[in-house]
Amino acid sequence: MITSRDGEHALESYINSCIRNEREGQQALYKHFYGFAMGICLRYANNRLDAAGILNDGFFKVFKNIEKYEKDKPFKAWIGRIITNTAIDYYRANLKFADHADVSDYNEIAQEQSVYAKLAYEDLLALVQKLTPAYRTVFNLFAIDGYSHEEISEMLSISVGTSKSNLFKARQKLQDMLKAPVSNAYERKMVAFDVNQVRVNFNTNTK
Repeated sequence: MITSRDGEHALESYINSCIRNEREGQQALYKHFYGFAMGICLRYANNRLDAAGILNDGFFKVFKNIEKYEKDKPFKAWIGRIITNTAIDYYRANLKFADHADVSDYNEIAQEQSVYAKLAYEDLLALVQKLTPAYRTVFNLFAIDGYSHEEISEMLSISVGTSKSNLFKARQKLQDMLKAPVSNAYERKMVAFDVNQVRVNFNTNTK
């Protein structure tokens, strides 16, 4: 039986091996966090091919900067931030944000338009991928990864109002898609989802 202590010891071994630039350790670390990291990439990418590109760039940065990792902090959170930042960098040139006035009342408006639906994880992911890069990125950062609008503003070099506006419009787009006729695919593994909740649990990154 593998205990959490054994897992921590193995992870520490992978990290030390990567610091020594050993390929075996890099492959082990990549395999260990592949599912977690790919989950982040898929949420930000247009498709799986783009996600694979982000994943490879992200792990390259992980290996390049692993000596900077502070061992008293959770490694999963550290690697998650690198993968997320890589995804943002990947799409930064394609993100087009229009300037908007402050929209602090958007949350109240959205709550009134609340639409609940039960979707399989794969179907929900597909809907998020249909959003434009600008809407998808803000939605991911705020609703899933837990960043504030102030933090998103700094990360994407946009105003707080623009961040709120893009989040609101992303939720509207998702609601429109949720109102479409339900396909048979939606009858698979069902999970509750409300696009207007301040935060949603989408399974991957934690700060």
